Amino acid sequence: MSGIARILLDRGLAVSGSDAKESPGLETLRAQGAKVAIGQAAGNLDLLGPEGPTAVVVSTAIKPDNPELVAAKARGLTVLHRSEALAALMAGHRVACVAGTHGKTSTTSMLTVALQHCRLDPSFAIGGDLNDSGANAHHGGGGVFVAEADESDGSFLAFTPSVAVVTNVEADHLDHHGTAEAYTKVFESFVDRIAPDGVLVACADDPGSAALATYAQSRGIRVWRYGRSTPDATIVDYRPVDGAGVARVRIHGIPEGVEVEVRVAVPGEHMASNAVGALLAGLELGAPLPGLLDGIAGFGGVRRRFEFKGRAGDVRVYDDYAHHPTEVAAQLRAVRPAVRGGRILVVFQPHLYSRTRQFAAEFGAALALADEVVVLDVYGAREQPEPGVTGALIADAVSDAMSGSAGRVHYEPSFEKVPSLVASLAAPGDLVLTMGAGDVTMLGPELIAELDRRVGPA
Repeated sequence: MSGIARILLDRGLAVSGSDAKESPGLETLRAQGAKVAIGQAAGNLDLLGPEGPTAVVVSTAIKPDNPELVAAKARGLTVLHRSEALAALMAGHRVACVAGTHGKTSTTSMLTVALQHCRLDPSFAIGGDLNDSGANAHHGGGGVFVAEADESDGSFLAFTPSVAVVTNVEADHLDHHGTAEAYTKVFESFVDRIAPDGVLVACADDPGSAALATYAQSRGIRVWRYGRSTPDATIVDYRPVDGAGVARVRIHGIPEGVEVEVRVAVPGEHMASNAVGALLAGLELGAPLPGLLDGIAGFGGVRRRFEFKGRAGDVRVYDDYAHHPTEVAAQLRAVRPAVRGGRILVVFQPHLYSRTRQFAAEFGAALALADEVVVLDVYGAREQPEPGVTGALIADAVSDAMSGSAGRVHYEPSFEKVPSLVASLAAPGDLVLTMGAGDVTMLGPELIAELDRRVGPA
């Protein structure tokens, strides 16, 4: 929502809005000229003056009884879902959409930074803030629009991309879609939205994405696959290098073919795979290969994607958005080479009651890749609590997955007690990783402060 507001403001339109609480993002919007209220009330529709707005944009999180939405409908105002507004902003551009269960924010960000490096000045809307610029959206003048495409509520079906990237397809968001089959089906519908002369860039190493590529070809859509198991753009080798990574890639989908090194400043083979997807999308958009490679190598990451928060003594603290078992496992495998003799201590906050119930065992297996695990209670977000569904389900699953795990798994439902618990567990050389899609991200500074008190500052 904030990204859409940024682009509208960049285009010279008057924008107002509201949120439940203050945030740095709201301050940025105010600095751009937006009128922003805290709390939802019908009177907020008049923030722009007596004439009021001509349209109201809402997210999926807005309930039908929201007072501003009720008032907007009573006035006969046009009400648009977030995805409809974003689709309208894409008009007149060549559109690249990045979708997938995991990795879409990082891949969208890599593609955006690479195109910027090639001086194409893309418009973009991303689900996270770029570390380099601190922005999640921009109105560019290059005629290209890059967007993260959200499948969680099916809203990406509002877009008609010329280039669609799908990193993977794995059951998630079943609170909305109901079944794994329905979740897969919405990706097929997304592929059907690709422009007639467009292309699907798909990761062949992921079974769901590979099946989607086959479906796309059956519909007459051109497909460009990447990964270790495809001849189109083959990841021949990957090696971690000083907290980053280098992939050697053989690309057959361009004239003459070429073998290149793709350097990524963030760790993990999954990130290198995302970079290859971004590289191919950039080539489809007409950017030069050398410029794209340089841009990806300079990519500084996305906030909340293995973001360094600070250190106390010899203990480093990072924060990550991973909230699905596959994401958790991939990040922990990527982190392991950077630990160098210490341990990985994860502070994990489950996100959604439905996801906790459905994937408790899978979370247990993923978190067992860490050395010490602290599990918080569930961050319910848009859901109401379910009887018997707490963070203890995942803590028990981690214990089951860890043989001889006595004392290594801790369920702590009290948010306030976590900093002291983690500080008591951490030892010199350890890496502490807060992980989840909720307010666990707020713990970083508190952890560092408590560690400072116990082990001394860095």
